[in-house]
Amino acid sequence: MLNPSCCPLLFYKIFPFLRWWPMVNKASNKADLIAGITGAMIVLPQGVAFATIAGMPPEYGLYAAMVPAIIAAMFGSSWHLVSGPTTAISIAVFAAMSPLADPGSPQFVSMVLTLTFLTGLFQLILGLARMGVLVNFISHTVVIGFTAGAALLIAASQVKNFFGIAIERGAHFHVVIEQLVLQFGNINPYVTAVGAVTLATGILAKKFIPKFPYMIVAMVVGSVLAYFINLEFGVEVTKIKTVGALPASLPPFFLPDFSYATIHKVVFPALVVTMLALTEAVSISRAIATKSEQRIDGNQEFVGQGLANIVGSFFSGYASCGSFNRSGVNYASGAQTPLATVYASIFLVLILLLVAPLASYLPNAAMAGILFLVAWGLIDFHHIGSIGKTSMAETVVLWVTLLGTLVNLEEGIFFGILLSLSLYLYRVSRPAIDPVVPAKEEGAYHFVDAHGHHECPQFRIVRINGAVFFGAVDYVQNGLTQIDESNPDQKSVMIVASGINFIDVAGAEMLAQEARRRRKMGGGLYFYRCKDSIYKFLRKSDKLDDIGEGGFFPAMSNWIKPIYSTLDPEICRNCKYRIFPECQTHLPDGEARTA
Repeated sequence: MLNPSCCPLLFYKIFPFLRWWPMVNKASNKADLIAGITGAMIVLPQGVAFATIAGMPPEYGLYAAMVPAIIAAMFGSSWHLVSGPTTAISIAVFAAMSPLADPGSPQFVSMVLTLTFLTGLFQLILGLARMGVLVNFISHTVVIGFTAGAALLIAASQVKNFFGIAIERGAHFHVVIEQLVLQFGNINPYVTAVGAVTLATGILAKKFIPKFPYMIVAMVVGSVLAYFINLEFGVEVTKIKTVGALPASLPPFFLPDFSYATIHKVVFPALVVTMLALTEAVSISRAIATKSEQRIDGNQEFVGQGLANIVGSFFSGYASCGSFNRSGVNYASGAQTPLATVYASIFLVLILLLVAPLASYLPNAAMAGILFLVAWGLIDFHHIGSIGKTSMAETVVLWVTLLGTLVNLEEGIFFGILLSLSLYLYRVSRPAIDPVVPAKEEGAYHFVDAHGHHECPQFRIVRINGAVFFGAVDYVQNGLTQIDESNPDQKSVMIVASGINFIDVAGAEMLAQEARRRRKMGGGLYFYRCKDSIYKFLRKSDKLDDIGEGGFFPAMSNWIKPIYSTLDPEICRNCKYRIFPECQTHLPDGEARTA
């Protein structure tokens, strides 16, 4: 057995499975075998369903769960993440590629495998460049909105199969709804009965026998019902179509189309699938890791997913990523190491060789019923309701993403990301600028909110929380300028700077400009509890001469004494507030107070 202490750190990066390989033993092998069998049973109906969503021949959904799953398990960082076809990726593939070629055709399959290769290449480059942080910029709200929109597109794509009506494949969501209404009188009762019974069976099986794969139960019941209906009335009357027999073979080797014309067409959709796939993979692996108490390396996950799609594209596997359902089942089944995923892929091959001919009895209507159930499960009603109650801005992001996805899947998610980032930048470009006053407790060095307290007529203290960068410069400068515009006597300002965590060149220049402006007015700009990093940046950018070395006061220092001496004695003479201790005994010029 390999000893990790003998392997250089570079080996762990190139062969990450060396980290967990020492964990493999007889007990873990037994647990992984059981988890692998369970995983193979789960992915069988899912793979066929997902391939149907993607517009691929049914067997390609199973191919995508074989070789890519093994590569992702061996070269990723998660012990429990299981990769393969998913609903979101499948609908993204269908929406992006169906306008370019007829779904299911050889040209369509070839272009999808090219897209898969490019997706893997982009993922690998991002991983090697250590850009795993990128997925943090896709907000949870955008993912929820996109997933809900994708779920509605899944359901819309199956309306014709569920009701037995003629709708052009790849029709837009609103066209599907329109055609359903127009052709309501042409609904095929036999086809609809099979779909409805399959749907109802899936719902009941999921509720009452949750440990058993509800999709398999629903498929069997729907297939048996369709068989007897066809036996009774004849296929010519019922017009119940089936998926057709799956080829009982290993994933065939396929060389993606690397022509310029094809790459030019699929490169943008590949970018969309890349970000969506990485978001899913990293999010799912982190969610599972919180239960298994494992540390996830986002960059290594990028590498693992990239290699999985690159290699998978040569073995007829269309774009894959981490699957929440399969990963959750894998962990719940007691998987100890990624070998569980390897075993699941091997068992899937064996199952395919045994049951492939039975797919000829699976009606398209039954598949539609199952996909309706899948689509319903994708819509996160709980979080959608929660977002609607808590944040108007996030609600707008949610619905823009959802509705945008219904119109155009690729543009929908990008609009959602762009709007989400825009709202974030708007918030960070408006750091809090709150007036404060010294706490009245004896010996206290902290400040309290100025609302409800008297402030010095000549001296304003404000607390700034946030970054003072190029996007926030104008807002902060306006906030400081408004102080003397509303009260011309407040020529001096002290910033409680403990909440300023970042400053750039534009921010430093603005503060220097403000200091010069206030000095010309006869006042000054001062800082209390400025972080060392901020102070060093101001010094490196040569702004301390403008602000003044004496304008910075550390925590628990006597800042009021030097500032008080710069104030106008005549204004202090008639001031009734006297909020500072010095105000009680003498004027700024040293004259003792008489009363």
